[in-house]
Amino acid sequence: MAAATYQKGLHQVAGEVWAYLQPDGGWGWSNAGLVTDGDASCLIDTLFDLELTAEMLAEMRRVTAAAEQLGTVINTHANGDHCFGNALVADAEIIASRACAEEMVALPPSRLAEMMRAAPDLGEMGAFLQRIFGPFSFDGIELTPPTRTFEGELELLVGDRRVRLIEVGPAHTGGDVVVHLPDDGVVFTGDILFHGGHPIVWAGPVGNWIAACDRVLALGARMVVPGHGPLATPDAIRDLKGYFELLTAEARVRFDGGMTALDAARDIDLGPYAGWGEGERLVVNIHALYCDFGADLPRDAATLMGAMATLANAP
Repeated sequence: MAAATYQKGLHQVAGEVWAYLQPDGGWGWSNAGLVTDGDASCLIDTLFDLELTAEMLAEMRRVTAAAEQLGTVINTHANGDHCFGNALVADAEIIASRACAEEMVALPPSRLAEMMRAAPDLGEMGAFLQRIFGPFSFDGIELTPPTRTFEGELELLVGDRRVRLIEVGPAHTGGDVVVHLPDDGVVFTGDILFHGGHPIVWAGPVGNWIAACDRVLALGARMVVPGHGPLATPDAIRDLKGYFELLTAEARVRFDGGMTALDAARDIDLGPYAGWGEGERLVVNIHALYCDFGADLPRDAATLMGAMATLANAP
């Protein structure tokens, strides 16, 4: 069930609606979107650093003049690979959920830049950080937070095109939002969907993520633009729901048996999901499930990154 090969750049998914895709969809290689109607325009997410975001914006401007002056930017959640490029679109109205805006401040680009400078001295975890984030440059990026926030749902007009923002978090992060274009049959999921890769539960609970899958499926969209990976159909959402359901059942057995989250990650047979990328994230997802089951475990980023580094380096 590994994701298919796909190409970097803009892909038209409906009239005046594009997805910007970044293979291979792994750590930091996120997707974005552009919605226009006449001269009106809306960008869905920026990218992990300024160079990548500038490259994306230049391609968008070559395709449509409406991208020359973006009116609205939507951040689907607070992870840097979906918002660190905001500095290049600071003249637009930037919209996110209230929870996303609060979370964004907690890990600004400067913090990640400091972490990467320290990585060579951090042993196993530092080597892991360099492998997954080494291709990106975080120095000199100014945090550019949303200028408008909402809770629950918000409907916008881009020209005459309806754009629905639906808060489905906490799940992947505390303030996840999906962007639905009801008249076009398209949904941009942010990181509610990693297509072809393991998701990662930074916030949870996992039950909320399963419920988010149901909410996305209920929208009836024909085209799904994931936060990472190639374009998808609703079947990819069903696969993700099945992954979490299987993982919940398997983790419960091991939790009840006293197995650590790391040992459970090494032990569980993922069946049809075994070919997904970024397998080290499995330990974070089991860790989140153990917390859902009542365990009092640390949820800080350093602990979780360290567990992933250990799993990634296991023979």
